[in-house]
Amino acid sequence: MPLSEQQRSRYRDATEPWRKWYKTKRWAELRLQVFVRDLFTCKRKECGRIEGNTSLLVAHHKRPHRGDETLFWDPENITTVCKDCHDGPIQAQERKEHITGNWY
Repeated sequence: MPLSEQQRSRYRDATEPWRKWYKTKRWAELRLQVFVRDLFTCKRKECGRIEGNTSLLVAHHKRPHRGDETLFWDPENITTVCKDCHDGPIQAQERKEHITGNWY
């Protein structure tokens, strides 16, 4: 039976210690810095949505960090995308790459 999203999140929190970095003040500041740099605009070429409500934006790692601190904290590896793009086509592509092993 597939895990619920809540169960999956709890499992990932327990097995991926780097996830706690997302709960730090440093991450909150970096996230906002990226949004400001990107003018609160989804950088996915097919979208370009401007969004003032930061809860509808995601600071997305262009290259998956997989716990690599250098990649995680590098502002050049982070871009602004709207939540719709992140939770839809971006995550679908990442799942596909994960299954095929074609990360980068």
